[in-house]
Amino acid sequence: MTRAKLCGLTRGDDLHAAVDAGADMVGFVTGVPIETPRELDPEAAADLVDRVPDGVTSVLVTMPDSPAAGADLVDRVGADAIQVHGFSAEEIDELAAATDRSVFAAVDAADDLSGYTAADAIVLDSTDEHGAGGTGETHDWERAREVVADLDTPVLLAGGLTPENVASAVRTAEPFGVDVSSGVEEAGGKKDHDALRRFVERATVESVRA
Repeated sequence: MTRAKLCGLTRGDDLHAAVDAGADMVGFVTGVPIETPRELDPEAAADLVDRVPDGVTSVLVTMPDSPAAGADLVDRVGADAIQVHGFSAEEIDELAAATDRSVFAAVDAADDLSGYTAADAIVLDSTDEHGAGGTGETHDWERAREVVADLDTPVLLAGGLTPENVASAVRTAEPFGVDVSSGVEEAGGKKDHDALRRFVERATVESVRA
């Protein structure tokens, strides 16, 4: 069964809707050096993390200055996992050694991923010049399929996914999971609750067929 990560949640009612939709993971953005309507301050992120029910993985999504800063921030927020953008494989190693939380390495689909062995998961995204995801742009799902086949580490497919294309993405790449943020919004940082439900439904139904 393909797991669904619903990311960039900023409000309690959106979190509730994501959980009701069947999300396996929920993501909260804080500590990023770019402008985004999805960013929360650490206290607001921690408040939402506290509301995540058992059985759903809470994920801090961040771009810290260093592995130590990332480890400190995830402890402060209290999330189950930390997803970092813009880190080298060596920095992922350092972060994994500095925290007991799961570590997700968000990388561009075109990168060499052979060195990211310390990551608990790879988030295969379309990134901008800062190494940040959330661009809303898709990438080569056939390339993603090769990555999934080559790596022992679970791969979450991200980048431009929507309720309309997620079934095709799952069918093509056969990832461990899919990750969506802007593709299920009615406005920046505000989720479309029907889109959340349709996204999870189509991702999981297609994985059962596959």
